[in-house]
Amino acid sequence: MRRHRRQQQGPDRGIIPGQGPAVGLCDQFCGINPGLLSAATGHHFARPGNRFWPVLHLSGFTPRRLAPAEQEELLTYRLGITNVVARATARADELSAEEFREGGRILTAKVELLRPQWLAVVGVTAYRTAFGERKAQIGPQERTIGSTRIWALPNPSGLNAHWTAETMAQEYARLREAAAPPD
Repeated sequence: MRRHRRQQQGPDRGIIPGQGPAVGLCDQFCGINPGLLSAATGHHFARPGNRFWPVLHLSGFTPRRLAPAEQEELLTYRLGITNVVARATARADELSAEEFREGGRILTAKVELLRPQWLAVVGVTAYRTAFGERKAQIGPQERTIGSTRIWALPNPSGLNAHWTAETMAQEYARLREAAAPPD
């Protein structure tokens, strides 16, 4: 029974890999929802065509390209990972607006608890729907959750043909630079 539930809900293990509380995160990445492969494997962004892991490396967040099965290593870089919506689907457009809004409420509570420096929502449409910010654009947002700032990033799904891995990496690098401690 537990396995079935995990497959339906996907790999979200709270707000970080491994379920342990991780206060002091620099950046908290937040995907839209787990795909079916992510739900089956328990690893975020597990589909081979998804560009999250290559872009994370190209943007300088990690010193090498991590595989989805290595998501626990994100903590060593003070990075966390979660989803707006826990329910797994083949495509994000299978989610309802209410699921996004409820996911936004749950995500807000997680962020209030762990207080990362930045919440990086991977998918501007998911951010718009979850937080009721219809005019939000890619980049830093005016909204905060407590002291946590929010950045909307391009969705790394292979279905998002408007962004190449290189242009996504540039935007992710802007977040990395904003989150870097001052010299």
